[in-house]
Amino acid sequence: HVGHCVVLSKLRAFQDAGHTVVLIIGDYTARVGDPSGRDATRPVLSAEEIEANAHTYQEQAFAVLDRERTELRRNSEWLRMESEELFGLVRRFTVARLLERDDFSRRIADAKPISALELLYPVLQGYDSIAVEADVELGATDQSFNLLFARDVQEAYGQAPQSILTMPILPGTDGVRKMSKTYDNYIGVTDPPEEMFGKLMSIPDSVMGAYYLLLLGEELERGRHPNDAKRELGRRLVDRFHGEGAGTGAE
Repeated sequence: HVGHCVVLSKLRAFQDAGHTVVLIIGDYTARVGDPSGRDATRPVLSAEEIEANAHTYQEQAFAVLDRERTELRRNSEWLRMESEELFGLVRRFTVARLLERDDFSRRIADAKPISALELLYPVLQGYDSIAVEADVELGATDQSFNLLFARDVQEAYGQAPQSILTMPILPGTDGVRKMSKTYDNYIGVTDPPEEMFGKLMSIPDSVMGAYYLLLLGEELERGRHPNDAKRELGRRLVDRFHGEGAGTGAE
């Protein structure tokens, strides 16, 4: 959805500046489930669902990224390790350090369960940075713990710790919660033009500034009529994903 495009667009800016981006499809960590921002354990996905999601995500990501400057990797390449290697990775970190993340603290306070696998998620994601020798990693602000923890993993293996760059989270079409398929408040990058335009017109006026800044990269003009601002936003985003002139047609 367009919420993902906030980070992807910043990655594209790195590409436009001459850098190569490594896009990691988390087909192995999807078996664990990222606990970031969750107040309950994620449902377990089947291998077929993971593969379908991986294929769909990478195709949609290339609506923003330049294929020529993208190195596409799957973390199953390096995380399908022998138990001895896995134990060697996990024993380097303490449970106390892993429980520092806010998501876990809230769930403990609310007496909600945390699976042992969820505790391992930051360790496994951190190993991604080892595998690709990351010098900069980008993510949304709810990924801060994972991105910082990857620095710990790199240092534990004698690798220079990466810098991190976080981007704000785009509010969903309800204007309250983050954009997510779970909350059904999202705008898909492959939504038909009319549907995409209609969803953008339904956004509360209060979050228009965030949409302009995070999706168009510019400040919303002060005093501008919200209806006019939404129409322009709709036309420009539909053009971005469906081609020049599609936005006017959708309007």
